[in-house]
Amino acid sequence: MLNYWKIPMRAHIYIIVTAILGINFSIAQQVEATQEKIWDLETCISYALDHSITVKEATLTKNNAEVEYSASKSSRLPNLIGNANQNFTNGNSIDPITSDFVSQQINSTALGLNTQLTLYQGNQINNQIKQSKLLVDQNGFFEEQAKNDITLSILEQYIQLLYSKEAIKIAQNNLETSGKEEETAKARYKAGSIAIRDYMDAQSQTATNRYDVITAKNDYALQLVTLKQLLELPSGQPLEIADSIEFIFDKIPNLSEVYTKALDILPEINAGETNISLSNKQIAIAKGQYLPTLVFTGTIGTGYTSTQELDFSDQFDVNFNQRAGLSLSIPIFNRNRTKADVQIAKVNKDIAELQLTQEKKDLYLKIETAWQNANTAQNQLEASQVARSAALESYKLAQKQYELGALSTADLILSQNTYTNAEQNYVQAKYLNLLYTQLLEFYQGNKIKI
Repeated sequence: MLNYWKIPMRAHIYIIVTAILGINFSIAQQVEATQEKIWDLETCISYALDHSITVKEATLTKNNAEVEYSASKSSRLPNLIGNANQNFTNGNSIDPITSDFVSQQINSTALGLNTQLTLYQGNQINNQIKQSKLLVDQNGFFEEQAKNDITLSILEQYIQLLYSKEAIKIAQNNLETSGKEEETAKARYKAGSIAIRDYMDAQSQTATNRYDVITAKNDYALQLVTLKQLLELPSGQPLEIADSIEFIFDKIPNLSEVYTKALDILPEINAGETNISLSNKQIAIAKGQYLPTLVFTGTIGTGYTSTQELDFSDQFDVNFNQRAGLSLSIPIFNRNRTKADVQIAKVNKDIAELQLTQEKKDLYLKIETAWQNANTAQNQLEASQVARSAALESYKLAQKQYELGALSTADLILSQNTYTNAEQNYVQAKYLNLLYTQLLEFYQGNKIKI
């Protein structure tokens, strides 16, 4: 056991300094761990792409396709099989080594190597290799599509959170204002300048605004849970999004230009086109079954038998043999199986073409919907800005009139609600405009920027 008092003084100082540094480092780690990380949109998207289960599954599926592609290329190579047999025979039989007919007990050992190499198989091997490569490409597009889907989900949820966060500020400002108005109404009621009904109206408005704050905070919390799920974060981990963003409202692009660019770059379209190519290769593979198959075969072997007088090693040398040959298989009739396979492959190609057509229609619908919504949101934003400014000036005037006793509490509340609705309409139009303009940028292959 270590005796502290027998340690030299320098060692004492070293231990104390090390302990202090360790404590400070531990405290710094704890402080850093307790600090909430501010997540901007770029951070959220990057984190989700690294942790999304859907993206990971798509990546693993692509990895499987790459393994299958590598295996298919090896199908051009010859195989090599080793075999060993040990037999004991009694009675009339054929010696497995010498092929002589004997009537005695036989103890035999046989060793050999066999190989086969397909020289021609109706070009099926080459087509299968090309088909495997197309599957790798297609699964690569599926992986990219999964990344796009999670990116769009994060974008939509992040903007929803920004809207919910601003809604909390609006509700809190209303509560603060209505609280002051309630205090004013209380003083005026005690002074006898307003009726109790006006004072109750002010109290009711404050309670309503407090309810709105609670509702807005609850909505934000629920939206935050959804974002955590998209990020694959544990529910208990703190998460705070950035609330200072730069609103960039680019000019809305031409609809046909967006669609044309989307057709060239979006993975779901590329995957659909690859699916048609896969179907063409399957047709070629099926037609290859009509053609003959030529296979090279080779065998080397040796063995030992108790019917020969030579010892074990000498027999292995004497009985060593080699064989090489060609095997030609010509399909004549296989109960119309090949014909059916060709027909099925052609039908699958027709299905792939229909699926691609439907995919293009769905894409156009998405783009046109985003384009229409972007135009609508932009017009709504312009109109809501005017309404918001007018409602604010009207509310300020109503507050001054209320302070002078020239306006009832009910009329003041009506003015406040009108301004609140105008403010909410403006905020909603602002974030909808942001969402749909960024969607159009995404469909053109541009980087999302907010």
